[in-house]
Amino acid sequence: MINLFFIFVSSMVICMTLIPILMKSAAYLHVVDLPGGRKMHAEPIARIGGIAFATGALVSLLIWLPLDRLMVAYLLGAGVIVCFGVLDDRFGLHFKKKFLAQLAAAVIVVEVGEVHLTTFPFMDEMAIPVWVSVPLTVLTLLGVTNAINLSDGLDGLAGGLSLLSFGGIAYLAYLAADPLVLSLSLAAMGGILGFLRFNTYPARIFMGDGGSQFLGFSLGVAAILLTDGIRGGYSPWVALLILGLPILDTLGVMAQRWTEGRSLFVADRNHLHHKLLAIGSYHHEAVTLIYAFQAMMVSLAVLLHWRGEMFLMAAWGMMALSVSSLFFLAGQGRVQLHRPDREHALSISMVRKVRESRLFSELPTQLLGAGIPLFLVVSVFIPRQIPGDFGLLAIILFSLLLLGLLFFRRSAPLLIRLGLYVGGAFIVYLNEQSPSGSGWPIHTFLNLFFIGVAVMVLIAIQVNREQPFQMTPLDYLVLFFTLIVPVLPEMRVGEILVGLIAGKLIILFFAYELLLSRLSERTMQLGLSALWALLVLGVRAWVV
Repeated sequence: MINLFFIFVSSMVICMTLIPILMKSAAYLHVVDLPGGRKMHAEPIARIGGIAFATGALVSLLIWLPLDRLMVAYLLGAGVIVCFGVLDDRFGLHFKKKFLAQLAAAVIVVEVGEVHLTTFPFMDEMAIPVWVSVPLTVLTLLGVTNAINLSDGLDGLAGGLSLLSFGGIAYLAYLAADPLVLSLSLAAMGGILGFLRFNTYPARIFMGDGGSQFLGFSLGVAAILLTDGIRGGYSPWVALLILGLPILDTLGVMAQRWTEGRSLFVADRNHLHHKLLAIGSYHHEAVTLIYAFQAMMVSLAVLLHWRGEMFLMAAWGMMALSVSSLFFLAGQGRVQLHRPDREHALSISMVRKVRESRLFSELPTQLLGAGIPLFLVVSVFIPRQIPGDFGLLAIILFSLLLLGLLFFRRSAPLLIRLGLYVGGAFIVYLNEQSPSGSGWPIHTFLNLFFIGVAVMVLIAIQVNREQPFQMTPLDYLVLFFTLIVPVLPEMRVGEILVGLIAGKLIILFFAYELLLSRLSERTMQLGLSALWALLVLGVRAWVV
């Protein structure tokens, strides 16, 4: 459990640390996405996000997992994908060179790692011959890699879709007791979360081809491993549901190009996100709607994974029909959004119920501004014992943050956010791990505190006359995980409820973002609270 926690956190920390460094060097390295053509942005934007989260995910796996044959094959294949993706971002490689790189990565995983599709739907009793399995697995990896790559058309879209898919894979891998697939998924999720805050509309960075191909390749490997009878043994229909909308979107685009007599591989503006924009959706509305479809497909995979092949095929067919109908109707212009006032319609709908009383408009934020720092300062003393590895990492991070705040003032907001996220994650995990004493019911008190924080955050989001909190697609994505993860069955390691930890972390991170946007004058106060928490955790690990 500790290794899984560190895999997730270290991936996120590495990604968030690398992003500002890479952003400054993007222009020098000429890894910049220029506007024009099919591009949706008007200003040059750095294409370095994929380097950051891929490095975070791969390095965290190298640190915390043993290097067996399969892991070495995955790391080599992913390395090939990222390297050639970055070269494509820099030089604009011919599609044949990109395809050969993807083919090489797939062959490495299949031949070295022995990752194979082992069964067909409805044919569980018959193993696929190797001469069929090898090329079929390679084609599957190529297809998924390119499907995710093609979905990277709007800010936050490919990252959010991949986050949902990896979340579903992580849960099913947990149920199947598959630590490798679970670790791979958590590493990717940590990196994506570290990246998405910079990539949500309006994006400050892009992931680039290196990032989107890495996500597609990793999802393909994880999904194939889930269907391996020796590991998870899940139906291929479950994998198709988890991979979700990018597969359906790619099939829809290919079908449209074929019926129109055009090349299947020439880029156009016929993807679902383009069609949603064409019928009048705003950027964040289109992304949120696509997130919703993906969330439904992943939820169906999680809820129905134990069902028979016919039932799963029907569920996938139902979603495919729904997406295809939207794809067709939007493409034909038969659906149009006519609104008298379309400016930020989705966000405004979340904050229209403005109360006249200052009690509702200001008090929740002020209470959070006092309660969150107090929680960080006091709760570091709740755990009875701090493991040495937690203490060492806390001291290292404390030192890095202190040096950064002293000598790199321009990066202070990012460094403070990093300290808050990691320090809060350490505290929540250690508090849940600490046994409750027979006297003061500390866990009950903490649960009530987080319920209160959640209520204050919801009130503050919906009610503030002067500073409406703009809900982004990432916020809706996080809200989905907040509602779903704590109620997932069987998510327990020993006496620790994994879902409860995840729910508390999401609530805490939401509170951080709210305070950093509403009470920017208290940013340094929050930073000092994070430094205190990391310092005390480090000292207690070796002194107490």
